[in-house]
Amino acid sequence: MSNHRARSPFRALRHWNYRLYFFGQLISLSGTWMQTIAQNWLVYRLSGSPASLGIMNGLSVLPLLPLALFGGSLADRFPRRWLVVITQSLMMGQAFLLAWLTWSGRVQVWHVWGMAMLLAALQMLDMPARQAFVVEMVGEEDLGNAIALNSSLFNFARILGPSLAGLVVATLGEAMAFFLNGLSFLAVIAGLLIMRLPSSTARRRLSNLSADPLAGLARIRSDAILQGLVGMVGVSAFLSMPYTTLLPVFARTSLWDSAVPVVEALCRATVENPLGGALLSCVQPEAVAYGLMMGAVGVGAVAGALLAAAYGDAGQRGRMLTWGNLGFPVALLGFSLSRSFFIALIFLVLTGIAFVWQNALANTLIQTHVEDSVRGRVMGVYTLSFQAMMRLGGLQAGLMAGWLGAPATVALGAVASLGYMLWVHQHYPEIRRLG
Repeated sequence: MSNHRARSPFRALRHWNYRLYFFGQLISLSGTWMQTIAQNWLVYRLSGSPASLGIMNGLSVLPLLPLALFGGSLADRFPRRWLVVITQSLMMGQAFLLAWLTWSGRVQVWHVWGMAMLLAALQMLDMPARQAFVVEMVGEEDLGNAIALNSSLFNFARILGPSLAGLVVATLGEAMAFFLNGLSFLAVIAGLLIMRLPSSTARRRLSNLSADPLAGLARIRSDAILQGLVGMVGVSAFLSMPYTTLLPVFARTSLWDSAVPVVEALCRATVENPLGGALLSCVQPEAVAYGLMMGAVGVGAVAGALLAAAYGDAGQRGRMLTWGNLGFPVALLGFSLSRSFFIALIFLVLTGIAFVWQNALANTLIQTHVEDSVRGRVMGVYTLSFQAMMRLGGLQAGLMAGWLGAPATVALGAVASLGYMLWVHQHYPEIRRLG
């Protein structure tokens, strides 16, 4: 019986509260990915510069440090569900404001930069509470499975959102993508409001320990396994993850010629669709190629997340994580060297698989390795490590791409990241033995 349950990839869905959360997040995250694609595309369209994409990522770092630690402290002091309701509502307002600016024709690059900074600030308050809230919905027994399923829904949204965004931006413009994202928050907010949580999880006691926002950092510094996991995620976010920032550049430059037949076929199908009518013409066809590339990453990530959900609890977490943190930069190197759109999509699928095996399993191992009293603050440090380094990486990648070009920038980052992961493999052998 236990072996069967260890290999059941969907067992966390037996919890009613988690089912509400899962399907609400699926809708909301699809909208978030639509906004991410449209936001990057809008900045690149308005400026025509890879550096402007990098600057947007760099500016988003500014609110991260104080708010990530503060957000983790809030998650350990107050009811996590209500914190998530508040932050999701504020992010909904941000999406509607960005939609209005774009629809009205007032939008400029600095507006999008400012909106990106605001969203980053809200995410730093939201993510520690949302990640630490999972255990309240499913309990310790199904925590690892729920985290893997969270990754699968995040990355299924990564298929659906960018694919829809590519068509929506190409036919109706960026403002509609922002507006649809705003509407999508209603699903997760409604799910959170109708949950029925045990009274023991509905309130938290204030204490000197939970008032210390640096307790999570101290907990990580005291444990070699936590240091290795958080360091691995941070370095990968800085060196490897910036490829997502540069995908609009690939879509309009090195991969555009080979993508033309696929994009033309999709645009033709959109125009001929009787539900769409002749009004739906691809006025920005390169956005379709961009959406397809992001969708390919999502396909691989969903496959990787389902494998992690099925086998991650069967003593395979450390081994799968090691394959992921070595495979991620290798797949990116293959993508950066590709000049065929089809081959590039294959490497992006592999990139998605490896990314999930690294990050979802690192998330699981961290959460199962720490106590609930400090879990929110540890996840605040984890979130800071990933988000801050990813945005700083986007800044350096955007600036380097203006000098070396996008393919060379991604390739160099992948090689450097692979070197670090080999070092981790040698210096933290206990990580790959984790079950």
